[in-house]
Amino acid sequence: MKAGEVRDMTPDELKDKLLQLKKEQFNLRFQKASGQLEKTARISEVRKDIARIKTILGEKARVNAN
Repeated sequence: MKAGEVRDMTPDELKDKLLQLKKEQFNLRFQKASGQLEKTARISEVRKDIARIKTILGEKARVNAN
């Protein structure tokens, strides 16, 4: 997911996407622990997407606060 795509989303859409990514991250951790995970790079992709969404949510909150 690119930052431009994330910036185009509304705060509600971002919160929904964040929740979805956190669930995916949880499932990926379980797959890794049980040895079923095939795409290990997906863990870091999801982690970075979560950070990207949190950053942009914070930016939007600061803009709306002013």
